[in-house]
Amino acid sequence: MQDINPNQFSGRTIALPESRQLDVLAALFERRGAAIRRCPLVSIHDAPDQAPIIAWIRAFIADATMTDLIILTGEGITRLIQAAKRTGLVDAFLQKLSTTRLIVRGPKPGRALKTWGLQPSIQAVEPTSAGIITTLFTLPALSPRIGVVLYGTEENAPLQAAITALGATPVPVAPYIYASESETGAVLALIEELAQGQIDALAFTSQPQYKRLASVAKAHDCEQQLERGLARVRIAAIGPIMANYLIEHGVKVDVVPDGRFFMKPLVDALADHWAHAALERSPQ
Repeated sequence: MQDINPNQFSGRTIALPESRQLDVLAALFERRGAAIRRCPLVSIHDAPDQAPIIAWIRAFIADATMTDLIILTGEGITRLIQAAKRTGLVDAFLQKLSTTRLIVRGPKPGRALKTWGLQPSIQAVEPTSAGIITTLFTLPALSPRIGVVLYGTEENAPLQAAITALGATPVPVAPYIYASESETGAVLALIEELAQGQIDALAFTSQPQYKRLASVAKAHDCEQQLERGLARVRIAAIGPIMANYLIEHGVKVDVVPDGRFFMKPLVDALADHWAHAALERSPQ
Protein backbone atom coordinates (compact mmCIF):
# COMPACT_ATOMS: atom_id res chain seq x y z
CA MET A 1 0.00 0.00 0.00
CA GLN A 2 1.39 3.41 -1.00
CA ASP A 3 2.29 5.71 1.92
CA ILE A 4 0.47 9.02 2.08
CA ASN A 5 2.87 11.95 1.86
CA PRO A 6 1.04 15.05 3.18
CA ASN A 7 3.32 17.25 1.08
CA GLN A 8 3.17 15.22 -2.14
CA PHE A 9 1.10 17.87 -3.96
CA SER A 10 2.34 20.86 -2.00
CA GLY A 11 2.28 23.98 -4.18
CA ARG A 12 0.08 22.28 -6.78
CA THR A 13 -3.38 23.49 -7.78
CA ILE A 14 -5.62 20.76 -9.16
CA ALA A 15 -8.90 21.53 -10.91
CA LEU A 16 -11.73 19.08 -10.29
CA PRO A 17 -14.98 19.24 -12.26
CA GLU A 18 -18.14 18.79 -10.24
CA SER A 19 -19.31 15.22 -9.81
CA ARG A 20 -21.40 13.26 -7.34
CA GLN A 21 -18.24 12.16 -5.50
CA LEU A 22 -16.35 15.45 -5.76
CA ASP A 23 -15.87 15.79 -2.00
CA VAL A 24 -14.28 12.34 -1.79
CA LEU A 25 -11.87 13.02 -4.65
CA ALA A 26 -11.02 16.50 -3.34
CA ALA A 27 -10.24 15.07 0.10
CA LEU A 28 -7.86 12.50 -1.39
CA PHE A 29 -5.88 15.28 -3.06
CA GLU A 30 -6.05 17.64 -0.08
CA ARG A 31 -4.65 14.98 2.25
CA ARG A 32 -1.48 15.17 0.16
CA GLY A 33 -1.22 18.96 0.23
CA ALA A 34 -2.99 19.99 -2.99
CA ALA A 35 -4.99 23.16 -3.42
CA ILE A 36 -8.30 22.26 -5.07
CA ARG A 37 -10.06 24.37 -7.69
CA ARG A 38 -13.67 23.19 -7.97
CA CYS A 39 -15.64 23.99 -11.09
CA PRO A 40 -19.33 23.25 -11.81
CA LEU A 41 -18.84 21.78 -15.27
CA VAL A 42 -21.77 19.42 -14.82
CA SER A 43 -24.58 19.31 -12.29
CA ILE A 44 -26.97 16.38 -12.18
CA HIS A 45 -30.64 16.64 -11.23
CA ASP A 46 -33.69 14.41 -11.14
CA ALA A 47 -35.70 14.52 -14.36
CA PRO A 48 -37.94 17.58 -13.95
CA ASP A 49 -41.05 15.62 -14.97
CA GLN A 50 -41.26 12.73 -12.54
CA ALA A 51 -44.57 11.35 -13.85
CA PRO A 52 -42.96 9.22 -16.62
CA ILE A 53 -40.34 7.97 -14.13
CA ILE A 54 -42.96 6.82 -11.65
CA ALA A 55 -45.03 5.31 -14.45
CA TRP A 56 -41.98 3.34 -15.60
CA ILE A 57 -41.33 2.07 -12.07
CA ARG A 58 -44.94 0.93 -11.70
CA ALA A 59 -44.85 -0.78 -15.10
CA PHE A 60 -41.54 -2.48 -14.29
CA ILE A 61 -42.91 -3.83 -11.01
CA ALA A 62 -46.08 -5.13 -12.66
CA ASP A 63 -44.59 -6.51 -15.89
CA ALA A 64 -43.79 -10.21 -15.49
CA THR A 65 -42.20 -10.26 -18.98
CA MET A 66 -39.54 -7.67 -18.07
CA THR A 67 -36.99 -9.90 -16.35
CA ASP A 68 -33.87 -8.23 -17.79
CA LEU A 69 -32.74 -4.73 -16.84
CA ILE A 70 -29.76 -2.93 -18.39
CA ILE A 71 -28.21 -0.34 -16.06
CA LEU A 72 -25.79 2.04 -17.76
CA THR A 73 -24.89 4.22 -14.77
CA GLY A 74 -24.89 4.06 -10.99
CA GLU A 75 -26.50 7.51 -10.98
CA GLY A 76 -29.46 6.18 -12.94
CA ILE A 77 -30.33 3.23 -10.69
CA THR A 78 -29.74 5.34 -7.57
CA ARG A 79 -32.20 7.99 -8.71
CA LEU A 80 -34.76 5.38 -9.71
CA ILE A 81 -34.64 3.83 -6.25
CA GLN A 82 -34.90 7.28 -4.67
CA ALA A 83 -37.93 8.06 -6.83
CA ALA A 84 -39.52 4.78 -5.77
CA LYS A 85 -38.81 5.65 -2.15
CA ARG A 86 -40.47 9.06 -2.44
CA THR A 87 -43.65 7.50 -3.80
CA GLY A 88 -43.93 4.52 -1.45
CA LEU A 89 -42.91 2.00 -4.11
CA VAL A 90 -39.40 1.20 -2.88
CA ASP A 91 -40.15 -2.19 -1.26
CA ALA A 92 -41.94 -3.49 -4.36
CA PHE A 93 -39.27 -2.02 -6.64
CA LEU A 94 -36.38 -3.59 -4.71
CA GLN A 95 -38.22 -6.92 -4.63
CA LYS A 96 -38.63 -6.84 -8.42
CA LEU A 97 -34.97 -5.87 -8.87
CA SER A 98 -33.95 -8.86 -6.71
CA THR A 99 -35.70 -11.23 -9.14
CA THR A 100 -34.48 -9.48 -12.30
CA ARG A 101 -31.33 -10.22 -14.28
CA LEU A 102 -29.36 -7.00 -13.79
CA ILE A 103 -26.97 -6.31 -16.67
CA VAL A 104 -24.55 -3.49 -15.82
CA ARG A 105 -22.22 -1.52 -18.05
CA GLY A 106 -19.38 -1.28 -15.54
CA PRO A 107 -18.46 -1.33 -11.84
CA LYS A 108 -20.26 1.88 -10.81
CA PRO A 109 -23.80 0.51 -11.25
CA GLY A 110 -22.69 -2.59 -9.35
CA ARG A 111 -21.46 -0.50 -6.43
CA ALA A 112 -24.73 1.46 -6.42
CA LEU A 113 -26.76 -1.76 -6.32
CA LYS A 114 -24.75 -3.08 -3.37
CA THR A 115 -25.91 -0.06 -1.36
CA TRP A 116 -29.36 -1.63 -1.49
CA GLY A 117 -28.25 -5.21 -0.89
CA LEU A 118 -28.39 -6.14 -4.59
CA GLN A 119 -25.79 -7.69 -6.87
CA PRO A 120 -25.39 -7.29 -10.63
CA SER A 121 -26.06 -10.50 -12.55
CA ILE A 122 -23.83 -9.73 -15.55
CA GLN A 123 -21.20 -7.06 -16.21
CA ALA A 124 -20.50 -6.06 -19.81
CA VAL A 125 -17.36 -7.39 -21.46
CA GLU A 126 -16.15 -3.79 -21.47
CA PRO A 127 -17.71 -0.78 -19.69
CA THR A 128 -19.27 0.83 -22.75
CA SER A 129 -22.58 0.67 -24.59
CA ALA A 130 -20.80 -1.36 -27.27
CA GLY A 131 -19.70 -3.73 -24.52
CA ILE A 132 -23.31 -4.11 -23.40
CA ILE A 133 -24.38 -4.86 -26.98
CA THR A 134 -21.65 -7.50 -27.38
CA THR A 135 -22.68 -9.07 -24.09
CA LEU A 136 -26.36 -9.22 -25.08
CA PHE A 137 -25.48 -11.16 -28.23
CA THR A 138 -23.69 -13.80 -26.11
CA LEU A 139 -26.68 -14.51 -23.87
CA PRO A 140 -28.69 -17.64 -24.73
CA ALA A 141 -32.03 -15.95 -24.08
CA LEU A 142 -33.45 -12.52 -23.33
CA SER A 143 -36.71 -11.44 -21.79
CA PRO A 144 -39.36 -10.24 -24.27
CA ARG A 145 -39.18 -6.74 -22.80
CA ILE A 146 -35.89 -5.31 -21.51
CA GLY A 147 -35.68 -2.30 -19.23
CA VAL A 148 -32.93 0.21 -20.02
CA VAL A 149 -31.81 2.79 -17.47
CA LEU A 150 -30.38 5.47 -19.75
CA TYR A 151 -27.30 7.65 -19.43
CA GLY A 152 -28.71 11.11 -18.76
CA THR A 153 -31.20 11.93 -21.49
CA GLU A 154 -29.29 10.24 -24.33
CA GLU A 155 -31.59 7.75 -26.05
CA ASN A 156 -28.69 5.42 -26.90
CA ALA A 157 -30.18 4.49 -30.26
CA PRO A 158 -27.51 1.81 -31.05
CA LEU A 159 -28.30 -0.09 -27.86
CA GLN A 160 -32.04 0.10 -28.36
CA ALA A 161 -31.63 -0.98 -32.00
CA ALA A 162 -29.54 -3.97 -30.91
CA ILE A 163 -32.22 -5.03 -28.42
CA THR A 164 -34.83 -4.82 -31.17
CA ALA A 165 -32.60 -6.81 -33.54
CA LEU A 166 -32.43 -9.55 -30.91
CA GLY A 167 -36.20 -9.81 -30.96
CA ALA A 168 -36.92 -7.97 -27.71
CA THR A 169 -38.55 -4.62 -26.95
CA PRO A 170 -36.48 -1.96 -25.17
CA VAL A 171 -38.30 -0.12 -22.38
CA PRO A 172 -36.12 2.91 -21.58
CA VAL A 173 -36.25 5.31 -18.65
CA ALA A 174 -34.22 8.53 -18.14
CA PRO A 175 -34.30 9.34 -14.41
CA TYR A 176 -31.84 12.24 -14.43
CA ILE A 177 -30.62 15.16 -16.52
CA TYR A 178 -27.39 17.12 -16.87
CA ALA A 179 -27.97 20.79 -16.08
CA SER A 180 -25.02 21.93 -18.16
CA GLU A 181 -26.37 25.43 -18.76
CA SER A 182 -25.64 26.48 -15.18
CA GLU A 183 -22.78 28.68 -13.91
CA THR A 184 -21.18 29.58 -17.22
CA GLY A 185 -19.16 32.35 -15.58
CA ALA A 186 -17.32 29.86 -13.37
CA VAL A 187 -16.47 27.73 -16.41
CA LEU A 188 -15.10 30.77 -18.27
CA ALA A 189 -13.01 31.64 -15.21
CA LEU A 190 -11.52 28.13 -15.22
CA ILE A 191 -10.63 28.44 -18.92
CA GLU A 192 -8.84 31.73 -18.16
CA GLU A 193 -6.94 30.18 -15.24
CA LEU A 194 -5.89 27.22 -17.38
CA ALA A 195 -4.62 29.53 -20.13
CA GLN A 196 -2.68 31.67 -17.63
CA GLY A 197 -0.95 28.68 -16.06
CA GLN A 198 -2.67 29.03 -12.69
CA ILE A 199 -3.74 25.37 -12.72
CA ASP A 200 -1.24 22.50 -12.53
CA ALA A 201 -3.56 19.60 -13.33
CA LEU A 202 -7.12 18.94 -14.44
CA ALA A 203 -8.74 15.60 -13.60
CA PHE A 204 -11.59 14.29 -15.75
CA THR A 205 -13.91 11.55 -14.48
CA SER A 206 -16.72 11.68 -17.06
CA GLN A 207 -17.28 12.68 -20.68
CA PRO A 208 -19.97 15.33 -19.95
CA GLN A 209 -17.35 17.31 -18.03
CA TYR A 210 -15.25 17.82 -21.14
CA LYS A 211 -18.33 18.32 -23.33
CA ARG A 212 -19.41 21.18 -21.07
CA LEU A 213 -15.95 22.78 -21.07
CA ALA A 214 -15.69 22.61 -24.85
CA SER A 215 -19.23 23.86 -25.46
CA VAL A 216 -18.73 26.92 -23.24
CA ALA A 217 -15.43 27.70 -24.97
CA LYS A 218 -17.10 27.47 -28.38
CA ALA A 219 -20.12 29.56 -27.36
CA HIS A 220 -17.90 32.34 -25.98
CA ASP A 221 -15.24 32.31 -28.70
CA CYS A 222 -12.41 31.17 -26.46
CA GLU A 223 -11.61 27.78 -28.00
CA GLN A 224 -7.98 28.77 -28.64
CA GLN A 225 -7.64 29.88 -25.05
CA LEU A 226 -8.96 26.53 -23.84
CA GLU A 227 -6.69 24.65 -26.24
CA ARG A 228 -3.69 26.59 -24.95
CA GLY A 229 -4.66 25.94 -21.36
CA LEU A 230 -5.20 22.21 -21.80
CA ALA A 231 -1.84 21.92 -23.55
CA ARG A 232 0.07 23.43 -20.65
CA VAL A 233 -1.51 21.58 -17.70
CA ARG A 234 -1.30 17.91 -16.75
CA ILE A 235 -4.47 16.12 -17.86
CA ALA A 236 -5.53 13.12 -15.79
CA ALA A 237 -8.28 10.71 -16.89
CA ILE A 238 -9.96 8.24 -14.55
CA GLY A 239 -9.62 5.38 -17.04
CA PRO A 240 -8.85 4.42 -20.65
CA ILE A 241 -12.38 5.11 -21.93
CA MET A 242 -12.20 8.68 -20.64
CA ALA A 243 -8.64 9.00 -21.94
CA ASN A 244 -9.57 7.76 -25.42
CA TYR A 245 -12.51 10.16 -25.54
CA LEU A 246 -10.23 13.10 -24.73
CA ILE A 247 -7.61 12.01 -27.25
CA GLU A 248 -10.30 11.68 -29.93
CA HIS A 249 -11.15 15.33 -29.24
CA GLY A 250 -7.56 16.47 -29.58
CA VAL A 251 -6.70 16.66 -25.88
CA LYS A 252 -3.38 15.16 -24.77
CA VAL A 253 -3.65 12.91 -21.74
CA ASP A 254 -0.74 12.70 -19.31
CA VAL A 255 -2.04 10.39 -16.61
CA VAL A 256 -4.26 7.28 -16.58
CA PRO A 257 -4.34 4.78 -13.68
CA ASP A 258 -2.97 1.37 -14.51
CA GLY A 259 -5.47 -1.44 -14.02
CA ARG A 260 -7.83 0.04 -11.42
CA PHE A 261 -9.99 2.92 -12.61
CA PHE A 262 -11.18 4.56 -9.42
CA MET A 263 -10.45 7.79 -7.56
CA LYS A 264 -7.56 6.71 -5.34
CA PRO A 265 -5.62 5.09 -8.20
CA LEU A 266 -6.15 8.32 -10.16
CA VAL A 267 -4.58 10.33 -7.32
CA ASP A 268 -1.73 7.82 -7.00
CA ALA A 269 -1.09 7.93 -10.76
CA LEU A 270 -0.82 11.72 -10.81
CA ALA A 271 1.54 11.62 -7.81
CA ASP A 272 3.71 9.03 -9.58
CA HIS A 273 3.70 11.11 -12.76
CA TRP A 274 5.09 14.17 -11.01
CA ALA A 275 7.57 12.09 -8.99
CA HIS A 276 8.99 10.55 -12.17
CA ALA A 277 9.12 13.96 -13.86
CA ALA A 278 11.09 15.34 -10.92
CA LEU A 279 13.56 12.44 -11.11
CA GLU A 280 14.10 13.02 -14.82
CA ARG A 281 14.89 16.69 -14.19
CA SER A 282 17.27 16.04 -11.29
CA PRO A 283 21.02 16.01 -12.09
CA GLN A 284 22.57 12.57 -12.37
